[in-house]
Amino acid sequence: MRDVATETPRRRAHSWLSGLLFVAGVLHFVSPQFFDRIVPPKLPGNPRTYTYGSGVAELGVATALAVPRTRRLGGWLAAALFVGVFPANVQMAVDVVGSPKASPAFKAGVLARLPLQIPMIVAALRVARRD
Repeated sequence: MRDVATETPRRRAHSWLSGLLFVAGVLHFVSPQFFDRIVPPKLPGNPRTYTYGSGVAELGVATALAVPRTRRLGGWLAAALFVGVFPANVQMAVDVVGSPKASPAFKAGVLARLPLQIPMIVAALRVARRD
């Protein structure tokens, strides 16, 4: 029986990444309006299509990370997903920073979120490269 408490953060990365992606994926279906608003307007088609598509992708990648047999693939897919959704995060930052209705604290949080993509991508790549 494995001792989860003694596992290194590198070995646990798949767990928190999977949980994060699962929650985010579910939220795409529970509150799609929020995600519709951050779809970059230059993308063709209906924003809801992107919202649901990215929700399905997040749930799929979360599952791949959770299953030992597909975990390495899940790491590669998570890294690609984090890079792929970055334009939506930038769009959200642009919209929030430009909004007089957004509080300074919310603006700061949205801006702080952008560089947080880097450690998430690094963690996903560590899962992908794990022996």
